[in-house]
Amino acid sequence: MSETRSAPAAWTKAEHDRTRRSAFAGCVGTLIEYYDFSLYGYMAVVIAPLFFPGGNLAVSLLSTLAVFGTAYVIRPLGGIVFGYIGDRYGRKKALLSTLVCMGIGSTLMGLLPTYATLGVVAPALLVLVRLFQGFSAGGEVGGSATFIAESTPPHLKATYGAFTPLGSTGGFALAAAVAGAVTALTTPEQMSAWGWRVPFLLAFPLTLLCLWARTRVKETHVVNPKARKEMSPVGQVFRRQPRALLQATAISAATNGTAYIGLTYMSIHLIHRLGYPAGSVYWVATMAIGVSALLMPLGGYIGDRIGLHRLMVLGLMGYVLLTYPMMSLMGNGLAIAGVAYLVIMLNTVATQVSCYTLLPMLFEQEHRYTGVATGFNLGVILAGGTAPFVAMWMVEKTGNILAPAYFVIVSAAIGLVAIATVSRRLRASYRLAA
Repeated sequence: MSETRSAPAAWTKAEHDRTRRSAFAGCVGTLIEYYDFSLYGYMAVVIAPLFFPGGNLAVSLLSTLAVFGTAYVIRPLGGIVFGYIGDRYGRKKALLSTLVCMGIGSTLMGLLPTYATLGVVAPALLVLVRLFQGFSAGGEVGGSATFIAESTPPHLKATYGAFTPLGSTGGFALAAAVAGAVTALTTPEQMSAWGWRVPFLLAFPLTLLCLWARTRVKETHVVNPKARKEMSPVGQVFRRQPRALLQATAISAATNGTAYIGLTYMSIHLIHRLGYPAGSVYWVATMAIGVSALLMPLGGYIGDRIGLHRLMVLGLMGYVLLTYPMMSLMGNGLAIAGVAYLVIMLNTVATQVSCYTLLPMLFEQEHRYTGVATGFNLGVILAGGTAPFVAMWMVEKTGNILAPAYFVIVSAAIGLVAIATVSRRLRASYRLAA
């Protein structure tokens, strides 16, 4: 049974323009945030020996990916802080704040001294900057999803909700493209000496562009001053909507656990495990991730017609059935690996569109930003940020380079259970509380 949709109401040109502007601002801001945040994963092979020298690349990579994971540990704190700002002072203020913080963090990343310069202080600074980036990212996606959802008419929730994953996945693609371009234009020695810094430093002008876009949108949440004296938004979420928080966490864990293998680990797999040239792999990643990003609006269009429940199930079942066989084909040449990579990534269109559209529907407006950000970030900690590290660890422990596929399958299974628990609510309503 499909979700019941509200009949399309009259939609004025002003409302249409407002929705488009909000979707664009949410998309480009999230794109730059995730460009900044994901660069670390694409630069991991280069960064590893610079900050964790020791002669064993596998050990260096594990250390580097462990730092990648630490940024996710602090994300819930970012979600709580920026969620408080968004729920008590307006969505726009919170989203501008997250963007500024991420821009600062990425610029600092590009300026960090390496182990050769500062010794053990260098990896310590690396951890601090990644924590700062994670804190910022913790408030971004939940806020973008909430902001777009509150700017969109009921019959187009998924269509415009798709702009958040378009931005986040597009950020990964942009990062891969820039990493590929810098790798192609530098020698390996230049890349290690200074080339790896260039993509991070590009964050500064990109941040200025996105700040301009976000200052042009209208606020969607006007707060009554009396509400600021009530229980904090995070307290309201845990007290009034614990079931929704648990559902959001599980759906996020499934969405991110499946997606992050493709978004962050797969390039490491192709370079480190299968021996393909790094520059070529970055372009393959750009293609696979970029195509899936561009298909997000199509996924939203489909989601508004067949229902979010069905769309999510299609994506999760795709991961269950296709991840292992596609990974097993990747050793047969880079062209075949690229096609297999794309097939895996296509499933994220369905899961991400469903997740980002559904999560704001689970929470009441007065604490929606906090609820979405907290649930999403808890799920990311459980299965997203840990994905590349767990994937590397599984391969090292088992000797099976296809072992990460089992992580994806388990994550997808969790999602299938979670979406079943909210399907009744989806059937009952396809509206956000105003």
